[in-house]
Amino acid sequence: QVQLVESGGGLVQAGDSLRLSCAVSGGSVSSYVMAWFRQAPGKEREFVGNISWSGSMTNYRDSVKGRFTVSKDKAENTAYLQMNNLRPEDTAVYYCAAGSRSFRTGVADYDYWGQGTQVTVSA
Repeated sequence: QVQLVESGGGLVQAGDSLRLSCAVSGGSVSSYVMAWFRQAPGKEREFVGNISWSGSMTNYRDSVKGRFTVSKDKAENTAYLQMNNLRPEDTAVYYCAAGSRSFRTGVADYDYWGQGTQVTVSA
């Protein structure tokens, strides 16, 4: 059974940076499209970014382009979300997800989910 464990969240000020990690067990990070989603209070879970099986392609929602970077380390079997120039509107619980079917952006496209890590950005 594939398990994902996120870490790295916290409370930061606007303009700061954070790096979230997603440790994968029970499978190889190279076998999955790895994605990050987020969910703010009272809102639906939304796609943030993803990276293809090989790591050669990435995709981001418009509001994070140029600020966030998704990557994966095969040796560490871990995916990452580097977040720079954070804004208060980035405040949410961030979830790591893994899927094997497609390089898509929908919640239903992913089979495995982490428990989430809170990111809070103060103004």
